[in-house]
Amino acid sequence: MNLTASLRPVCAALLLAGAALLPAAAGANPVPALVTASDTPARHPNFTVRVVGKGRPVLLIPGLTCPGAVWDETVAHYRKQYQCHIISLAGFGGVAAPASNDKLLQQVRDQLLTYIRTEKLAKPAVIGHSLGGFLALWMSSTQPEAVGPLVIVDSLPFMGAIQNPATTVEQLRPMAENLRRQMSQGSANPAQQRQMTASMVTDTARITQVTRWALASAPATVAQAMYDMYTTDLRPEVARIQQPVLVLGAWAAYKPFGATKESTQAIFDRQYAQLPHYRLEMSEAGKHFLMYDDTQWFFQLSDAFLKQHTVAVK
Repeated sequence: MNLTASLRPVCAALLLAGAALLPAAAGANPVPALVTASDTPARHPNFTVRVVGKGRPVLLIPGLTCPGAVWDETVAHYRKQYQCHIISLAGFGGVAAPASNDKLLQQVRDQLLTYIRTEKLAKPAVIGHSLGGFLALWMSSTQPEAVGPLVIVDSLPFMGAIQNPATTVEQLRPMAENLRRQMSQGSANPAQQRQMTASMVTDTARITQVTRWALASAPATVAQAMYDMYTTDLRPEVARIQQPVLVLGAWAAYKPFGATKESTQAIFDRQYAQLPHYRLEMSEAGKHFLMYDDTQWFFQLSDAFLKQHTVAVK
């Protein structure tokens, strides 16, 4: 196998899950979310929530190391027609780390479902990027009756099986444990971090911002989140999802490794094969942060999907 071929699946795995964001230090340069006195975030054990706008509820869940501020432009676009519940996960992007990382993503999943129930949100739509998309799938497959339509932004049900669909959790567990141990040490410096981020975002200013969020994240929390994704296979679980799902995929970043739109789309289709109702669209230009890199395309598809599958709140 040549070097390009051997790197291709690794590159895909890193980009799709955001794993390239390796924080350097737990407390470096926190980046606050853009909040005002009227929308101060409410705190929960593993996340904070900022509520903006009026209308049918929509949860927005960010990806690895990003706070809710990654959705600022999306919220500005939707706040006049939807009530946006913007999630910031503990330990990401300058938000204080959780008290415990034990079963981290499962804890987040359960707490988000509790939030939906206690706030009496009627089948809220969920928009999730990367890790946020993974959580949206997990929430919906756990309690299908609690969640509305899903917009999944460049995420997969099982990142460990990108290269080999036959891969199992038990086969990956030793590698995942080693990855968790290495990532907990926070090895990337700012220059390395920026280079990694540039593989996932196109705009220079966006690269700078996403890099700052990564460097402000808690290494142990990021490491545990990655471990949880590598050791959780949602491919059979998504069969329980009855809601319509819009999956937005990226492939432009994989071109240097020989990937085509068709080959990348095939990865998504294999992973989502058991999902009853989904529509897959592949961006021609965007890297991993599709809401940044291909904004018009992102809004065009998301607007139409949400309008079709949500009912206005009177």
